[in-house]
Amino acid sequence: MITAMLAYYFAEDRSSRPAAEPPAAESTASPSPSPLSTPELPAVQPAATATPQPEATATPEPTATQTPTPEPTPEATPSPTPTPEPEVTSSPVPSPEDSEPDQGSNAAQGGATSGLPENAGGQTVTLNFAGDVIFAGKVAELLQKQGYNYSYSALDGMFKKDDLTVVNLETPITTGGVGAANKQYVFKGAPEALDALKAAGVDAVNLANNHTLDQGEQGLLDTLKHLNTRGIPYVGAGKNSKEAYTAQYFERNGIKIALLGFTRVIPESNWTAGASKPGLAAVYDSTEALKTIAAVKKKADIVVVVAHWGKERVEQYDSTQQKLGRSFIDAGADLVIGGHPHVLQGIEPYKGKWIAYSTGNFIFTRSATPATWETAVFQAECSIKGQCSLTLHPMDAELGRPVPMNDADGQLLLNKVQSLSAGLIRIGNDGRVTQAGR
Repeated sequence: MITAMLAYYFAEDRSSRPAAEPPAAESTASPSPSPLSTPELPAVQPAATATPQPEATATPEPTATQTPTPEPTPEATPSPTPTPEPEVTSSPVPSPEDSEPDQGSNAAQGGATSGLPENAGGQTVTLNFAGDVIFAGKVAELLQKQGYNYSYSALDGMFKKDDLTVVNLETPITTGGVGAANKQYVFKGAPEALDALKAAGVDAVNLANNHTLDQGEQGLLDTLKHLNTRGIPYVGAGKNSKEAYTAQYFERNGIKIALLGFTRVIPESNWTAGASKPGLAAVYDSTEALKTIAAVKKKADIVVVVAHWGKERVEQYDSTQQKLGRSFIDAGADLVIGGHPHVLQGIEPYKGKWIAYSTGNFIFTRSATPATWETAVFQAECSIKGQCSLTLHPMDAELGRPVPMNDADGQLLLNKVQSLSAGLIRIGNDGRVTQAGR
């Protein structure tokens, strides 16, 4: 009897204790990479013809407003039981550690405080980053009726008031091309959409994502042509690997900014750019990306990396995103801005820099998942030393048009992002992000 009572007591005491945070394993924080080394990422360089196998994921809710191609085939099929999944674009190369990220410690973050010091002095630049932009499906139908300027009509010209605005262009811009046969959702946007994009103040686009080759290599080449014709710089894709991994430079207020784009989400390995092959700057093997970041840092005051990664409709960033984001900063990046999940994710301070794991949708369709309707413009103010503040401007991602949230909804969104950030940050009522405990 006594033995049974003691066993019950210890079992009850154990169950009442709070769960411990995941330990910060040494392998989680990427060591500072040399230009010729790859950090400890579960990455595999894809072969030229092999198709990477996707990791198994739960079937997401179908997108209510996107129009699939006839006789759709899934973008990725989980193993062992194939299940068609709209927009399933989780990392094609499975990671053994796609689980809880390291919650971070002062030691892991290098002890530096992220943010722009109040006494920084000197000139600064203001940079705006927004999420995924498409001009296809229901969005295309709406904009053909309302005009392409409709997408920016609620922004009060905010992109014209900064020094640099960057979005993730997730639509090939072409009137031709051949739709990808291995995907369920295939996008195509009209060239006229770029005129309104530029007029709204968007200065550059990232093309390193899982839809840029929806219309094949010809669709990509058409996209590059239409962007070049309108003087809109792009990163993350190109006519060959050299162009895809090349940075775009911008001089603002005497400060030189370098922009790079990389993706860890591609449907097939042959979407990766080659020596003489059009494609994307992929980072399943991040060696080339890290070498590029290190080289670019020698030429620029501020290095910004736009990353396409993570899992769709998952609000918690994972260890693969974290390791990769930290390795970008270890290599020389000053700011990392992520996308692809279609929902907002947390923000991490790391070695005095910021990693914003997902900006969500921006100009997009409306899915059946309410979390995809929430977004924000991520605004950074940066000094010539690469120190950046970060402020969030909450938005509703309506069909084809982002609209600023009212104060009450905006506060709820800021609280949500703070809660997704593992206690590492605080976000004020004005949207300004500060490192917790500093």
